[in-house]
Amino acid sequence: MDKYTRHKKIWRILYTLVQKPFSGLVNMSWEPCQVKGPCIVIPNHVTAIDPLMVAMSFPDKPLYFVASEHLFRKGLISAALNWLVEPIPRKKASSGVDTVMAVLRHLRSGRSVCLFAEGEATWSGRSGKIFPATGKMIRRSGATLVTYRLEGAYLSDPRWSKSLHRGRIYGHPVGIYPPEKLKAMSPEEIDQLINKDIYEDAWERQKAEHIRFKSRRRAEHMETALFMCPECGGIGTLKSRGSRLQCSCGLSLEYTEEGSFEPPRPFENIAQWDDWQHEQLRAGNFSPEGEDLFSDDGMKLVEIEEGHRQRELGRGKLRQFRDRLSCAGQDFDLASISDMAMVQTGVLLFSREGKYYEIRTKKPHCLRKYLAVWKNSRQGE
Repeated sequence: MDKYTRHKKIWRILYTLVQKPFSGLVNMSWEPCQVKGPCIVIPNHVTAIDPLMVAMSFPDKPLYFVASEHLFRKGLISAALNWLVEPIPRKKASSGVDTVMAVLRHLRSGRSVCLFAEGEATWSGRSGKIFPATGKMIRRSGATLVTYRLEGAYLSDPRWSKSLHRGRIYGHPVGIYPPEKLKAMSPEEIDQLINKDIYEDAWERQKAEHIRFKSRRRAEHMETALFMCPECGGIGTLKSRGSRLQCSCGLSLEYTEEGSFEPPRPFENIAQWDDWQHEQLRAGNFSPEGEDLFSDDGMKLVEIEEGHRQRELGRGKLRQFRDRLSCAGQDFDLASISDMAMVQTGVLLFSREGKYYEIRTKKPHCLRKYLAVWKNSRQGE
């Protein structure tokens, strides 16, 4: 038996075993999708369990998911995943050329692929833009495009949370576009089509549906998403517990079951707060800690080598300066960092001069602010 036949049989077994308990656990319903021949599925990216949620709509078609490279560094777990479903590795904060070629090989060989083309799960509950080269790749592939949207997933399992907020999730294909139609479109038109189809705004949906998402710890770890206090302008001063988010300055807000803040001042929801804090960071409207802009303790610096090997370079404080990033005594000029991204809430990845690095923390620190400073430094290039 070749591995692809094995994958089909494994998927049929797993689907039968998983669908009912999984749908009950997350309270999810979905619309089945029937597509002949190989297809590339592009969903919005919301949670760490998106692949399982999307797969529920494809009972007869095993999907090969493009997955972050860090999943291939987990020993026996990685080996089991590779044997069962063989995900396609994607190095975040890198060019991704190898991933594109692997996706095209799968599609041209008659296998279907699922790609989360936004690159990372949403922090704010609003969809981001897909990689601009996505349309070009899809057009070259000759495969059918399926756009797919997950609704309610952000408030059920926000990226920053460690617990499930039980509410309601619905997954469904938005559009099915055959290769003949895609060939008549430009890559830019395909990109625009995908962005339109998969766009989801959790807050606009809540205005209409008012679904309650229940959890006793619904605000916990929100400080990994929100890094600036709107009252005092402090960075790294927010702490969460239970259903409340507080700052050392006295700010205290409840995160309600409908995903809003009470009192709703100065922001009604996380998306509004997130827009504000990024604008303040860009404008420099905060008081630096001293020589550096801000810092966090308890970090590990690792270099990722070929074959998913890891080499620890040191442990210590992560510090952000105006022109460089410093971790465990090593400095990295922002101008020398070619790409940067995040995995989950506690892993910051970046590429520099042909090398690939990872900064990790197990504490609830907000690493997003470091990514934001790097992105701000690249504006205008």
